[in-house]
Amino acid sequence: MTTASRWGQPRTSLFTDHYELTMLQAALHSGTAHRRGVFEAFARRLPDGRRYGVVGGTGRILEGLENFRFGTDELDFLANNKVVNDETLAWLANFKFSGDIYGYAEGELYFPNSPILTIESTFAEACILETYVLSVLNHDSAIASAASRMIGAAGSRPCIEMGSRRTHEESAVAASRAAVIAGFHSTSNLACGLRYGVLTQGTAAHSFTLLHDTEEDAFRAQLASLGTGTTLLVDTYDVETAVRLAVDLAGPALGGVRLDSGDLVAQAHEVRSLLDSLGNTSTRITVTSDLDEFAIAALAAAPVDSYGVGTSLVTGSGAPTASMVYKLVSREDDHGEFVSVAKAAKNKASVGGKKYALRRLNERGTATNEVVGIGSMPANDGNDRPLIQQFIADGVLTPGWTGAEGVRRAAARHTASMAEMPGAARRLQRGDPVIPTEYEQLATAT
Repeated sequence: MTTASRWGQPRTSLFTDHYELTMLQAALHSGTAHRRGVFEAFARRLPDGRRYGVVGGTGRILEGLENFRFGTDELDFLANNKVVNDETLAWLANFKFSGDIYGYAEGELYFPNSPILTIESTFAEACILETYVLSVLNHDSAIASAASRMIGAAGSRPCIEMGSRRTHEESAVAASRAAVIAGFHSTSNLACGLRYGVLTQGTAAHSFTLLHDTEEDAFRAQLASLGTGTTLLVDTYDVETAVRLAVDLAGPALGGVRLDSGDLVAQAHEVRSLLDSLGNTSTRITVTSDLDEFAIAALAAAPVDSYGVGTSLVTGSGAPTASMVYKLVSREDDHGEFVSVAKAAKNKASVGGKKYALRRLNERGTATNEVVGIGSMPANDGNDRPLIQQFIADGVLTPGWTGAEGVRRAAARHTASMAEMPGAARRLQRGDPVIPTEYEQLATAT
């Protein structure tokens, strides 16, 4: 049996690839496993046509590291399947991350080659974290990036995350969390509510109406149980008939109606006119049904009060991964001196040296460039904003980045970062990154 952490996660140490541990074994054999090194997670490019990305998952990585340990079950599995030798098993039995982790705050915007997460430790410790780090960052950042675009399209209208049934049960929790960080008002996922203190919402599906002998019976039952402030689903049969029935039963106190099919723009106009004519001017209209950022934008002129978003959100709205990579960029040599290292393969080249970053702002506080320094912090011209935060120091977690507090902090960071961006960041048209990334190289980068 695996052990659950205080955040409800299972032990995370085997959320990794076989070759991470065989690399560890070979490095232990060669005597290089304990060389200190710097690994960085970054994206070489944004998904095609996207203008920015949103960092998601950092808090979940930090939570998972608390439980990234090798107990009896894990060690027995590795031994029985001859994954690694006895020396490596002994090392894993005592593993607890003891290095430093830096990076962009969760909720921050990122661009090509932004140093999103930096892990500074021995090669052995940093190596075995690679797959776990990338699996969380790639998933959560893809969801947060899609959610941010949807929030931009929705304007002041709230969005509700409703995609749990369209993805894996644990990725559903992660997706809900990432959506809230990017500005979603609430989620239907109760596990996310429990773990991260976010608002959960929901009323009834079509099956509830179909369960009853008549739509009136279903509406009466829901109103009696949940109160007149509830939202009634009005498109199981005939929309106009259902709206009239809902108003007749609940009166002007009816909280809302939900539309889940058909031509949502036309129906929203028709239902709003009908509600107003019946005196229900305060009854809200929520629309659902396979919405994405483009469908939400198309509904901007419709009298809609909120959006429920599912499948497109939890699959990244066409970009299900952020395509981040994790590369060794600096390491100690035989003399204990740090040297820059970089991959040179065609189309997959990386830039050596430890990175630092700031966001260059103009006199109006609008972002103009992502500036990445190699070996040292780039020069600040007075009002630029440093981007690198420290999350773990000598294996000890810095408070405020995890749990419910971490989600609130990340959501606030996302709001502030979006406010810095040029207006083009909020447009859905395909284009280049809304601000360019530039390097500031030192002669002695490490």
